[in-house]
Parts: sequence; structure tokens; C-alpha cells
Amino acid sequence: MNTLLICLFIAMLLPYLAKGPVAWAMAKAGGYDNHHPRTQQAQLTGFGARALAGHQNAFESLLIFGLAVVTVIATGKVTATAEWLAVVHIAARVAYQILYLLNKGTLRSLSWFVAIFSAFGVFFQAF
Repeated sequence: MNTLLICLFIAMLLPYLAKGPVAWAMAKAGGYDNHHPRTQQAQLTGFGARALAGHQNAFESLLIFGLAVVTVIATGKVTATAEWLAVVHIAARVAYQILYLLNKGTLRSLSWFVAIFSAFGVFFQAF
């Protein structure tokens, strides 16, 4: 269970770590507008827009993965497979963010599929 909890904690951190490149892009685009950051973020292009999309997707992914982990723990069905799939999920999500920033669309999509299927795999261990 410790592996699942560690992976869940990392998944919880990922959206906030992904905010760093967004903030950097905002600073490069005339300074970080702390009064209207979402308006400024909506105007980002290129790297900044990709960073923002990756940041937002990290929150979306956290919902699915978090529910999968909680479900497996709540049902008492923590297995080595569930733990392995959780590690795969985290690795794929880190790769996803990096590939998004590097503008590698096909590889990014592949890492997204690996991450989502591994999250569902964790969930299905509860049956």
C-alpha cells in the first residue's frame, strides 16, 4: 500500500510542478499578471500554451488516478499489479508533461494512453 500512497502523493504534486513552466512562460510574456492570471494564460501561445495544457491535464489525470487508488485501497485489493501499474502511471505522466513541453505530439499521446490505461488497470484490481 505504501507504493500506492507514494504514487498518489506524486500525482498530487504533478499539477503544481507543471505550473512552473506556465509561470515561466507568463513571465516571458510581459511579466506574471497576478491580478488576472487566467486571462494572461489564455493568451499564451507555443511553449506557454503547451505548458498550460499540460498543467490542466495533470489535474484531469489526478481525478481518475486518485479515484482508482482510493478504490483499490478501500476494497482491500492492493496487489503487486496495482502497485506496478501505479508506478507506470506516474512514469507515463512525467513523460507526458515533458513531451508536451517538447512539442512531441505523437509520443505525448502515447504516454497519455499508457497513463490512462494504467490508471484503469489499478481500478480494475478492485474486482
